[in-house]
Amino acid sequence: MKNITALILAAGKSSRFWPLNTRHKSLFKIMGRPLIWYTLEGLRRAGINDIIIVQGKQKDVETELKPFSFFGMRIKYIVQAEPKGMGNAMWQARAYLKTSFLVLNAERIDAGEILKKTKIIAAGKAPALLGQKTNNSELYGIFRLKGNRALEIIEKPQKGKAPSDIRVVGIYWLEPKFFQYYAKVKKETYDFEMALSEYMRAVTVRVTILDRKNGEILSLKYPWHLFKFEKYLFDRELKPHISKTAKIAKSAAIEGRVYVGERTRIMENAAIKGPCYIGNDCLVGNNALIRDYADLENGAVVGANGELTHSVFQEDVHCHSGFFGDSIFDRNCRVGAGTVTANVRLDRGRIKPYIDKEKTDSGLDSLGAIVGEEAHIGIHTSFMPGILVGANCVIGSSTVVRENVPENTLLYSEFTQQSKRRK
Repeated sequence: MKNITALILAAGKSSRFWPLNTRHKSLFKIMGRPLIWYTLEGLRRAGINDIIIVQGKQKDVETELKPFSFFGMRIKYIVQAEPKGMGNAMWQARAYLKTSFLVLNAERIDAGEILKKTKIIAAGKAPALLGQKTNNSELYGIFRLKGNRALEIIEKPQKGKAPSDIRVVGIYWLEPKFFQYYAKVKKETYDFEMALSEYMRAVTVRVTILDRKNGEILSLKYPWHLFKFEKYLFDRELKPHISKTAKIAKSAAIEGRVYVGERTRIMENAAIKGPCYIGNDCLVGNNALIRDYADLENGAVVGANGELTHSVFQEDVHCHSGFFGDSIFDRNCRVGAGTVTANVRLDRGRIKPYIDKEKTDSGLDSLGAIVGEEAHIGIHTSFMPGILVGANCVIGSSTVVRENVPENTLLYSEFTQQSKRRK
């Protein structure tokens, strides 16, 4: 592939990703690696080795990637001091972009696959963009098109007012000339899209439409979108493996594609039914059941009689007995025995969580709890479907959680206990 630099953006606030947004969403781990690792690996496979990563002032992306090796890749880190949007993030890197360059978000784990399928770079010269048909135009930037030429991008148009049904796919092949147009627009939330529209009026920008037969392009706007990312990676990357240092009881059952990491213990009568990933130093207790796209990151614990299905536990999440279905728990959560995450409505309808006080259609019929890091949850707690819990919360025992819980909240139920002498 041509000698092109990829500019990866990893500094945004990701407010819609709450309650998992205490760090950049591309640092969420699946199968032991942050999402941005898969983005970089995809680019490497596509022949792109010059990388610039724009990260936040805490430099957490650089810290998370430090243990990993990227042979042949040249990675430069740049800091965006404040999260002022995509255009501002790009602006920080302008001095290093002297020839045409790709722009993509850090969680674009399918970038390499997209570049190979579309041959966007091999097919011509910059500038060029990617699009795909959508039935949910109100969620995306939408192209105004003339043939295969982009004329304008309308950001999140109201239903019925979209100029087309072609959404912007987050990979842009641009020229340094773009920054001349960005310098002139008013700086606000969507100044990148404004500058891009000005750029389109002055320069012919072709759009390649991705065929939906190959699957809908991944998008990580809301936390439950992680399930699609997990499935994408499991289906392509998960290989069966049991570490030599893992200790597995003779009565434990392992079926299908299952990865078991180093020093992990799987106790008597536990059952693992793949596809599943269990990282290093994990514990799966007696009679526990782990099944169907479950991901346990390093140090996670599922206690005796616990059931985990289609769920993701980040590092050092510990739970005892209970049911965890279609749920996500961020790092260092502690969950008491008997906890249940309800994941299906009684009427089997769509689950619509609240994001920023607005009911949002998840598009899912099954969705459990999504819990931020460092939460502590007491025994026999029950979560209604689609509940979101902020970081650093404490939820008292026997509480039924019916609404979202803001971060740093103590939530508990008060019961009146009666004691009388028997006659």
